[in-house]
Formats: sequence, C-alpha cells, structure tokens
Amino acid sequence: MSALQSAAILLFINLGLLWLLMRIPLGLRTISVTRAFRCPPETLWKAINPVGESADWHHAVISSRAIAHRPGFVEQVYSHLDRNGEPLRRVLALDPLPAGGAHAFRSRIADDSTLDPAFWQHYSESRIIRSTPQGSALEISQTDHYRGLAFLIFRYFVLQREIRSLQGWLETGISRPQGHFERPLVQTFLAALSTLLLWPFFGLTASGLMISTFLTMVIALHELGHMAAYRAFGHKSVRMIFIPLLGGIAIGGRPYKTLFEVAACALMGAGMSAFVVPIIIAAVQGIGHGFVPASVGRPLLVLLLILGAFNLLNLLPMHRFDGGQVLRQIFRTRHSLIVASFTVTACIIGVGWAIGLSNNLLIAGLAVFILMSMIGSGSVKPRQKLDEMNDGERMLVAFGFYAAIAMHGYAIIFASEKLF
Repeated sequence: MSALQSAAILLFINLGLLWLLMRIPLGLRTISVTRAFRCPPETLWKAINPVGESADWHHAVISSRAIAHRPGFVEQVYSHLDRNGEPLRRVLALDPLPAGGAHAFRSRIADDSTLDPAFWQHYSESRIIRSTPQGSALEISQTDHYRGLAFLIFRYFVLQREIRSLQGWLETGISRPQGHFERPLVQTFLAALSTLLLWPFFGLTASGLMISTFLTMVIALHELGHMAAYRAFGHKSVRMIFIPLLGGIAIGGRPYKTLFEVAACALMGAGMSAFVVPIIIAAVQGIGHGFVPASVGRPLLVLLLILGAFNLLNLLPMHRFDGGQVLRQIFRTRHSLIVASFTVTACIIGVGWAIGLSNNLLIAGLAVFILMSMIGSGSVKPRQKLDEMNDGERMLVAFGFYAAIAMHGYAIIFASEKLF
C-alpha cells in the first residue's frame, strides 16, 4: 500500500468518525441507569430529592433549595464556574411522577446562568426510588435531542460517575470525583495507543513508527498551546483529552467570556507550534557547521514537515477547525467571512502547489475540504452574548493568524525541498 493510499484511508476513517461523533442525526434518545443500594429508600430520597435534607451531597453541588416565590421550582448552585468566574446556577422545574407508591419526580431545566434556555428545550429527567428486599433501587432516565454520538456518550458516563459518587457518599459520607479518564497516566496511555494505531498507516517499519510518534508529539504540542492560552485567560483548571486516531482536545475551566478569548485560544494551538519552527530550521542549518549531528537531520526534517502540515491544515476555515474558529471571530459578516475563507484556502492550496503536488491531488484536497466543511456541528449558544473585540484585538488576531499560516507554510516548503 502506497503512502498516498494509506493517507487516503486514514482521512476517510477520520471523516467517518467525525460524522458519527458530531453530525449523525439521532433525534430524541433516552439514557437509563438503574443501581441497587443497601440503604432505606428514605435515606436515598433525602439525597436524590432536590429539596431533600441531603440534596447537596454531591461534591459539585454547593446548594439546592426551593424558590420561595415559585412553587415547584428549585435553584441549584454548582462549583463549576460561569463566564465571569461565578458559581453556575440552574433552576429546575419539578413535576410529580406517579410511580405506584415509590419516591419519584420528573424535572426539566427552566433556567441556566451559562447556557441559553433553548439548549435545554428537549431535555427532561426522571428519578425513581423503589424499595427492594436488600434496600432500595434508583432508576434515572434522561431524554434529550442529540445530533452526533459524542454528547450522548458523554452524558452516559457523567451519569455513571454520579452513581459511583452516590455510592461512595452513602458508604463514607463523603462525595469524591469519580473516573480516571482525564488523569495524566490514562492520557499518556491513550497517546501511546494512538501512536500504535497510526503506525500501520505509515508502514510497520522503524520509519513508520517514527512518523506516527512525531504526529502524536505534534498533536500534544498543539493542544498544549491551547492550554497555555486558557491559563493566560484565567482558567483555573485545564486538561487535555487524547482521542486515538482523531487527535486531542484541550478543555478550559469555564465558558468563554469574549470573542478575543475564543480567537486567541483557538489560534494558540498553531501559535505554540510556530515557535518551534525556527528552532528546528536552525538545528537543520547547524548540521552543515558541525553543531548538530548529521544523523538527526532527516528526522528533524520529517518532524518539521509533520508539524507544518498538521497545523496548516488545522488553520483551514472549517467549522470545527481552529482556522474556522478564528475567522468567525475576526469577520462578523457573512460576505467578509466567505472572502476570508476562500483567501485562506487559496493560500494553503498555494503551499501545496509550491511543493509540487499535482493538480489532481490539489483538486481532491479541495473536494475533501468542502466535504469536511459540511461536518461542522452547531455551536452551543451561551446565555449571554460574548463581548465583542475592539479594533486593536481584531488586528492582533488577524496578524497572528497570518503569521501562523506563513510560518507553517514555510516549514512545509523548507522541509519538502530538503527531503525530496
């Protein structure tokens, strides 16, 4: 199998996974979880009932209390932060749920301090506690409208973690965060797994392993750039999630506050990598002067090529790519955004032409770009409109975007001239 065929297969696998995770229309779906506990139903009800004596048992819940002037409504305050760094607040609307003498209620979210109420328009949840010979059983069902498997899977695991936290609280009186997925050791394992899964696409040789390892390193560096930007904007907690074959995701500790923050955090993925480009080029240039061993010359050029290609493609103006995120904040009208998108795409195709890619390959790449543009998912609308950028911030982001394209484009051209 040729390198081009391997790249094409890997690309179509990624396209298929992205469509399944982000765009497949699932409609209304219900997630149900049932768990038995060795405790009286009344004890469990005090914790599950939003106005119960122990309604704030969960480590993420600061308080849960009825709203005096709104019968049937409960305000819950969470330790998660909103855009202003304040605790997130939600208002639940409770409805009685006939369950044959069992403790039960159905709830929906009437208000949210972070998300627009439209986000919750299809959401409802029911919780039923039944008596069993060994104690009690809790049944939780969540219904919502889904597009893509990603959020459905996320909701399921959140429910599982809540159940495990509840079990721990009932046994010890203390609720602790559950789950190991975000821990550094697990993410290191997933990064290694991603490297091994990518290896066959580049050939099961030492060179293929080198390429897959370099690609994983480039992804990690890219996400570290996003994380550094989150920290600079005051996010108290940030984390990186590796998804084998698809890459990585950097997650901040609160919602965005300004459009400048959105653009800067998106741009810093490629921005962090741009700082590495001149260092690698200087190292390659140093080989001729004896400062760097000649044996590392080709690996450095391969790393530079992967670094430039990954980040330059990530700057394409597609909805879920960093380039699309940045351009949507800079250009606020549809006409200007279309012009900018075509200009950026032309620049990236120009880099491909400069390194000698055939016209057929460039046309195929453009077709893939158009196809991937259709896989974008709708954005979650925040409760409050993000603060607009001023002219200075817009110019700063625009020049940074231009510099990132130029730097990574030059990296590709430089490495290609030396390698081929």
